[in-house]
Amino acid sequence: MDTIHVDIVSAEGEIFSGPARMVFLPASQGEIGVTPRHAPLLTLLKPGEVRVQPPEGEEQFFFVGGGALEVQPKKVTVLADTAARAKDLDEAAALAARQRAEEALAGQYDKITQAEALAELARAAAQLKMIERLRKIKG
Repeated sequence: MDTIHVDIVSAEGEIFSGPARMVFLPASQGEIGVTPRHAPLLTLLKPGEVRVQPPEGEEQFFFVGGGALEVQPKKVTVLADTAARAKDLDEAAALAARQRAEEALAGQYDKITQAEALAELARAAAQLKMIERLRKIKG
């Protein structure tokens, strides 16, 4: 079976490194799927779910808070702003982050604060969406 090597890294360190049959990622223009021998690609990632389908075993889920994606025919590199294994996501922390971001937006602060709040809101919403989807898969 043909595979592609996947590396998911963030400032905190390496989250995943290994072979995959296919990888799904939240590119800035929508979700994309990458298979072995994919055409080279460089794009931005938005906050969301990365799904890695290994050659054997269960699909693995990761959260990225945005970043960059480089695709080569035999390698996928995700340079994430923040990244975590799906099982490590904290629903309470995501809800609190969403609440803080909504309060900051309601306060109508300066444009920099507003941009930061919108980014935080997007990350929290993506985490909560992923937690809910995983709950349905397991349920």
